[in-house]
Amino acid sequence: MTPPDKGAESHPGGHTHEGGGILGERTELAFALLSGCALAAGWLSERAGIEALPLVFYVAAYFFGGFFTLREAFENVLHRRFQIDTLMLVAAAGAAVLGHWSEGALLLFLFSLGHSLEGYAMGRAKRAIEGLAKLAPERALIRRNGNAQDVAVEDLAIGDVVLIKPNERLPADGYVVVGESSVNQAPVTGESVPVDKRPLQSAITSTTDFAKTPAEHRVFAGTINGAGALEVYVARRAGETTLARVVRMVAEAETQRSPTQQFTQRFERYYVPAVLALVALLMFAWVVIDEPFSASFYRAMAVLVAASPCALAISVPSAVLSGIARAGRGGVLIKGGAPLENLGTLTAVAFDKTGTLTEGRPKLTDVIPANGVSEQELLTVAIAVEEISDHPLAAAVTRDGRERLNGATIAAAQDVESITGKGVKGVVSGLETWIGKLGLFDGSNGAAPPGALLDQARSVEENGRTVMIVRHGDRYLGLLGLMDRERPAAANVIARLRKLGVRRMIMLTGDNQSVASTIASNVGLTDAKGALMPEDKVSYIAELVRTEGKVAMVGDGVNDAPAMANATVGIAMGAAGSDVALETADVALMSDDLAHLPFAVGLSRQTSAIIKQNLWASLGVVAVLIPSTLFGLQIGAAIIFHEGSTLLVVANALRLLAYRDPTASDPKQA
Repeated sequence: MTPPDKGAESHPGGHTHEGGGILGERTELAFALLSGCALAAGWLSERAGIEALPLVFYVAAYFFGGFFTLREAFENVLHRRFQIDTLMLVAAAGAAVLGHWSEGALLLFLFSLGHSLEGYAMGRAKRAIEGLAKLAPERALIRRNGNAQDVAVEDLAIGDVVLIKPNERLPADGYVVVGESSVNQAPVTGESVPVDKRPLQSAITSTTDFAKTPAEHRVFAGTINGAGALEVYVARRAGETTLARVVRMVAEAETQRSPTQQFTQRFERYYVPAVLALVALLMFAWVVIDEPFSASFYRAMAVLVAASPCALAISVPSAVLSGIARAGRGGVLIKGGAPLENLGTLTAVAFDKTGTLTEGRPKLTDVIPANGVSEQELLTVAIAVEEISDHPLAAAVTRDGRERLNGATIAAAQDVESITGKGVKGVVSGLETWIGKLGLFDGSNGAAPPGALLDQARSVEENGRTVMIVRHGDRYLGLLGLMDRERPAAANVIARLRKLGVRRMIMLTGDNQSVASTIASNVGLTDAKGALMPEDKVSYIAELVRTEGKVAMVGDGVNDAPAMANATVGIAMGAAGSDVALETADVALMSDDLAHLPFAVGLSRQTSAIIKQNLWASLGVVAVLIPSTLFGLQIGAAIIFHEGSTLLVVANALRLLAYRDPTASDPKQA
């Protein structure tokens, strides 16, 4: 169906509400109820034998019940559209022509009541999403020129310092610079436990990366401060906060049609003309059958009512919108109907390792200098290069290495550049320095490592460590061993996914196979592939899609973007605050909590089940009503079943707003 004008609020199924009227958004409901009252008055006066009065009441019922439907039909004609509302209006007009005013009034009353209640129900799902936008306060108290000033949130500038009192909502995304507190981040990330916050000690500059700032320093608009007072450096303007972007993306997701929605729209494109052709044919049944024209016309109008696919048109959009709204409340951003449906039909899930299945905070566990090299020389050269790199392993080398050196001077490195999937190189004290995996030192960029160093590296790898070899100029200084711990929730998440029917769960990592196999065994994965380059991950995902059908790739949304793009569904971890993760993923887990993944998959499966129930119910009612009206079912009965099925599918879809994950042992995770 052609979408309505931008000026009108679109209703799935072709019905539009502009929200105007003397009672605002309740005007249509009030008109529907007035139509019902007029219908009841007409029926009672008819039973009382008052001759002229029933027609007056029935005309009033037509007016109130058909007011919005007639306005909609007029707009459709102007835009060359012929939709379900128009079919109902034609059927009501036909009933009036035949003198069946009561049945026509009943049709318009139930149709207008159904659509007004449908609008209320769909509005409830939308308000669950739009309520996110209202979480951030409208005013903020800032420190400016030594004084506290109350300003509108829209007027906050990057660099302003906001004063946050205990138990207040935060007005902006930013860094804590003064004070300590626990912040309830559930409104944005879905985390069930408040997160401790403390000041960022380093100086903040224009290049400070919000996404890479540790979680204990970073806060979001719309979250709730705990018992401590905070001062927050504003990092983003009001329109660019994580909360604002999530609200925008969820609104955009409403317009992304799922495969089932596309199917129903194609179905309606052929179905509606077929119904109209059948109705036109039935009007001339009196030519073949010995019956008056009025009987043929009445039967045609009854079939028109019975065959109008109102329930079908609303069944899928209502379920998709409710599912997206429920996911948003649970800290999961799903970008449209297609990812929502696909997520529920997954047979395999591939995981990145670092920061996804593991904590993403590896520790430096082994420092093994080569013969004739001191531990201090090995670490100072390694730290000089790695402290400029943004890789998680580099941060561990820098942090833990400095602790070991206990204040030793570190030379500055120049010309540092990453070697994708292998390591990093730079210049330290005038000598080219290479740091990376064994594969980086294959003889293509200098002499291969000594045999003794290689033996040590393989021995450390077999113990589940990630190994980095350091070469300074022509000298091999030694090796570093690092280990990243599994997330405490990882094993439980894998078990919950298995309960939901996901058969294969694979880890894809650039780390060596020994590390990959150890972690995979610990968390319960079915397989692990190590020593993969980014392009290898893409190839493996493509192979999984070919063999398994629908596959998800779970990563951090940055390094794994190519693999996520090639999967059926790309899922980003810890997307709150990360522009890249929010933009690249089909599904974004807002918090850095893997436990939200089973919730998202379970919700999607429930959504798919409800969509199927709605389709069977709506098509089943039409399949029964059409032959029933052909063989004598009255318009009044057809109306009741028809409009009842529309309300039934909407009510069924709204059950998703109360979804709770049955696999979660912790009620807060449900």
